[in-house]
Amino acid sequence: LSYGNNAVVAIANGQISGRGLGAPLTNLALRFLADKEYVHQNYKIGYRGISAHHTQLCSSTMFLKDAQGTPIGMLCINYDPARGIAAANAVLSMCGLPPVTAAAAQSESAPVATENFVGSLPDSVRAAIEEVTGTPGIPASRLTMEEKIKIVDALNQGGLFYLKGAVSEVAAQLGSSEATIYRYLSKLKA
Repeated sequence: LSYGNNAVVAIANGQISGRGLGAPLTNLALRFLADKEYVHQNYKIGYRGISAHHTQLCSSTMFLKDAQGTPIGMLCINYDPARGIAAANAVLSMCGLPPVTAAAAQSESAPVATENFVGSLPDSVRAAIEEVTGTPGIPASRLTMEEKIKIVDALNQGGLFYLKGAVSEVAAQLGSSEATIYRYLSKLKA
């Protein structure tokens, strides 16, 4: 975060989430920043993630802060529980007990928020627009100005505009100009 690009700067085992160096922050990481979650707690643990390959992950994030409490980075751990669940089910099967599902393995107290892992800014914007509209691949030409403003508002509240280049990418995907997106953002602040 301290470099201003809000992207992955180091990663190990990126095949788990399907991401690599330079990948943008996730929808949930952006929301953590927008909602200033780091002010009241140092970490978020045990929430659900969905990898770029659409597998369910157990995810946790630690906020790395400077001496003033400003976030300078995030340490994120994403675990694919599939092997552990398979091993547990093998033991349960030998005992004649029903299998455990991935959903049942999640903690009952885990937050309902889901983190979506994408590998690029265009994918991040596309996923955010789909989340807002509830429709994958909706053509920009079918959106009214009010719908576009609603999308920009939701993307702004979700922290998407913290990402470098987000305004131009949102403009391209909504079939608008960058000036229009900035106008929507200033209208929303008023």
